Amino acid sequence: MKSLSLTIFGITSNLAQIKLIPALYDMAEKGLLPENIEILGNARTPMSKDEFAHYIENVLHSPNIHHTHPVKPEIVKKLLSKFHYISGHLDDPSFYAGLAKILRLNRSADKIFYLATYPELYHHIFENLQKVGLNKQTKGFVRMMIEKPVGNDLKSAKELNQLLLTYFEENQIYRLDHYLGKETLQNILTFRFSNGIFEPLINKDYINHIQITAAEDFGIGARGGYYDQVGALKDVGQNHQLQMLAFATMDAPSEFSSRAVTAQRIKILQDLIPFPTKAVFGQYEGYHQEKNVDPNSNTDTFYALKTYIQNDRFKDVPIYIRAGKKLAQTVTEISIIFKNPANRLLKHLDCSDEPNVLIYRIQPNEGIVLKILTKIPWHENKLQPEYMQYCYRVDPHSHYIPDPYERLIADTIRGDQTFFNDAKEVEAQWAFTDPLASTRKKPYIYKPGSWGPKEADELIEKDGRAWLEPSMDFCRI
Repeated sequence: MKSLSLTIFGITSNLAQIKLIPALYDMAEKGLLPENIEILGNARTPMSKDEFAHYIENVLHSPNIHHTHPVKPEIVKKLLSKFHYISGHLDDPSFYAGLAKILRLNRSADKIFYLATYPELYHHIFENLQKVGLNKQTKGFVRMMIEKPVGNDLKSAKELNQLLLTYFEENQIYRLDHYLGKETLQNILTFRFSNGIFEPLINKDYINHIQITAAEDFGIGARGGYYDQVGALKDVGQNHQLQMLAFATMDAPSEFSSRAVTAQRIKILQDLIPFPTKAVFGQYEGYHQEKNVDPNSNTDTFYALKTYIQNDRFKDVPIYIRAGKKLAQTVTEISIIFKNPANRLLKHLDCSDEPNVLIYRIQPNEGIVLKILTKIPWHENKLQPEYMQYCYRVDPHSHYIPDPYERLIADTIRGDQTFFNDAKEVEAQWAFTDPLASTRKKPYIYKPGSWGPKEADELIEKDGRAWLEPSMDFCRI
């Protein structure tokens, strides 16, 4: 029987510890790991078999907000039997000769390589894999998983995509944005295109505007060395939030396939109009005191922008997007705010001007809800907003809802690229983001625990609108 190898370059990285190793544990517990899989972990430091096993166990038992459910000893033992360690520097050609020998001895016909390491090493990895023939699909498939961000602007993204295509075919490349693996984001497609109720309303005739929020109530933590070079716009705006917008506004694909779904996402991304004058950048007070941050840094920890989709369906429908750290709460959601009909009944009552809002709550309290007006039970007419809601209603400490990395690793094993980005899609995202990033000036300072600088409020208030404050009144366990 052919065996499958998953090689993780950077097994001791923060990404591997926080995301990949816990995801592999979950897959093992759910029976999603193929019986014939072997997992090769690479890092520079030599480790014995026992030391490596101790490392994996420590990772699984360490506090991790992304992996809070109990770890079962029998599953850990089963997972450890599939793990092997190979030390070596990724810019050393001799390392790859050793890797190729191990894969041949283990008869690994199908191969997946996961890059959990620095982008500066990518060209060494690709070139040396080719030299030992590990990029060729001769006796089985070869797939390359690469984390976002792909590049740091349009130019570097094109260069990296070209580098990838020098060594691999497009159907071998899995560009991973973990938001595409989130259950609620994927459920948007089912909600919109497998039901006939709401989709006819998702257009300029019924929608007043759209808001997308990705807020966190914590700071950059230990990520200063990375984050200070990137900032909020490039960290979550260029990828996560643009994907959220694409899912919420794309046209129906002709079929549920990677080709058809990706094509519709790309159309939205290419139709987005960047307005550098309609972007606000902020930085939380105290950011300069964070570890590994330049004391004179102008890096954005918050941004807000206004944009439009240049197509007939959403003509003149404004879209407001914001994201930031150390804000009032942690919440990620898409809000579709509908127009109030001119003939709305009971317009003289309190709350009668409250719009209907369709909310895709990505996290926390995951679900899809519709804010509506209802009559308060009594002898007179009084209105109040309420929520019609679809909720997962599961214990957040369980792992009933698949972790995005669990799902995307499983998709890679199956060869399903539907929820990965292709080269054209990544470049469309950068083409929108670059004009905004190039005009960044000194950011506005905002207080931790706020909703960002007042200039972000002014951005939307100039249009006679206001940011919605995300509610925690729905989808509570």
